[in-house]
Amino acid sequence: MKFSFNKYPIDLITCLTLSIILLPIVLLDIQGPIRTILGLPYILFIPGYVLIFALFPTKKTTKGIDKIERIALSFGMSITTSLIGLGLNYTPWGITQNSTMISIFLFIIILGIIGYYRWLKTKTEKRFIIKLNIKLPKGENKTDQALTYILIITIIIALTLLVYVIVTPKTGEKFTEFYILGAEGIADQYPRNLSTGENATVIIGIVNHEYKTINYTTEIWLINQSTTNNETIIHNMWFLDKINIKLKHRDVNIEEKWKPQWEKQYNFSITKKGNFKLAFLLYNKNTEEYNKYQDYQNISEEKIKKAYRSLHLWLNIK
Repeated sequence: MKFSFNKYPIDLITCLTLSIILLPIVLLDIQGPIRTILGLPYILFIPGYVLIFALFPTKKTTKGIDKIERIALSFGMSITTSLIGLGLNYTPWGITQNSTMISIFLFIIILGIIGYYRWLKTKTEKRFIIKLNIKLPKGENKTDQALTYILIITIIIALTLLVYVIVTPKTGEKFTEFYILGAEGIADQYPRNLSTGENATVIIGIVNHEYKTINYTTEIWLINQSTTNNETIIHNMWFLDKINIKLKHRDVNIEEKWKPQWEKQYNFSITKKGNFKLAFLLYNKNTEEYNKYQDYQNISEEKIKKAYRSLHLWLNIK
């Protein structure tokens, strides 16, 4: 089978089309393998290719270059387009993802239009065109032909898997950071001994490393329990409060200084006297509604068991 594109520069049109498709994906910050698949040639090949096409719209002649030279120069010239980023540093927009994306896009579109115009002004017989000549070898019998087809399919599958492995992000350990800090923002000076009705403050923090967006629910419970023969008995479990927060995944970067993703200063007061456990139960989903200060001792074990993460403070209320 032979394919020849004489009426239109299909290679240039493909470069422009891929650039137009990638633009909204980046500007809208849409993540996924498509962004990587299109982004790599957008940075490493397409800018240089449209530049070379604009300079050399003719095929191999005294004024043209051959396909190998065209491809090699495309990679080299694409690297030089990084100078666009240096120019952005002296503009009000600065060097950002969107400003870099738009500037390279305009560079590609403008040179693409110039290249297309020059290609149209070139005589038909001298235009650089893409020709594909696909011939399947004919075996002496049907067995050889079948093996040839199997080999081709195997190569296609192998290339597809290779691309998938390259563009698929490597998923590390999935976990959630759940912590409580004292009022000063350090893991110390927690409220311990309080008077009835006295206000106290802690800081609740969550960091999502689950590789997906999660609707977290933090429930705060006041628990009256005792321990006998290493067996814990819950006598009362009063519901105090609930906090809902939706967090996106955050990558773990050990080279950067740790920063909180979400923290909340939580104020509370206890109106009962005695020794209690103030439990903070974290769930990775929305939970049922409960009445404040009502005793839910009958579901206490189930609530604690189903919690995704749990923390607690011991309080002595006088």
